[in-house]
This record gives sequence, structure tokens and C-alpha cells, in this order.
Amino acid sequence: MQHLTPREAADFLKQTPDAVFIDVRCEIEFFYVGHPIGAEHVAWQEPPDWNIDPHFVSHVKKLVAGVRSRPVVLICRSGRRSADAGAVLEEHGFTQVYNVLHGFEGDLDESMQRGRKNGWRHDGLPWQQM
Repeated sequence: MQHLTPREAADFLKQTPDAVFIDVRCEIEFFYVGHPIGAEHVAWQEPPDWNIDPHFVSHVKKLVAGVRSRPVVLICRSGRRSADAGAVLEEHGFTQVYNVLHGFEGDLDESMQRGRKNGWRHDGLPWQQM
């Protein structure tokens, strides 16, 4: 798995039109916190139990139309869940998996707040909120 900063990921997505951009956060985060424009939503986990979705890989397979060599770019809140999801995709034969470092909201700062140090929103990349 390769790791890209948010800006590198945005550039990669522009230069690689066949790439699939997937936000793996839960539904509440995706819709109410916001998400990158163009990102598909496939939750890695959902509350209240936060169990890993046993159908995650099959959902991603549908998005890539069965072509496991198609580039898949994953994003979550901070880059941790997306890295875990990416590792599972690689275990299932996906060969071009990219993780967005710092995720959508970024790392915690000294005040335990996100969005002030790094991340997709922090970098001013296109996003929307429903």
C-alpha cells in the first residue's frame, strides 16, 4: 500500500481517471461531517458496535467492476481506518491501494482538536456536507 498526503491524493485522482476514491468512515461521518467531492462511501465499520463490515471487500469489488488492479484510494478521518481497510483489500488481491495520510479531518492537535494541523479539509481540497 502506498501512502499519499491529501494534496498528493487529489493530484493522483486528477491524473488517474480510472481510480476509485472511497471514504471508509461511517455513514454519520460521511454525511454530517462532510466528505471529499467525488468520494464513494463504503463504510469499514458502523456504530454502535464498530464491527468491521464483513461485506466491505465485496462492496469495493463492485465499485471497481471486478478489476482488482484498478487503483483504489481510501480515506477516513485520520488515515488509520483507511490503512486497515487497505491492508484487507491487498489481502484479497487488490494491487493498487493508496491510503490518504491524515485523512479527512487530520491529526489531533495539542488541544485534542482535529482539522487544525493537516487533513483533506485543512488543505482546502474540495469537499461537501449533506
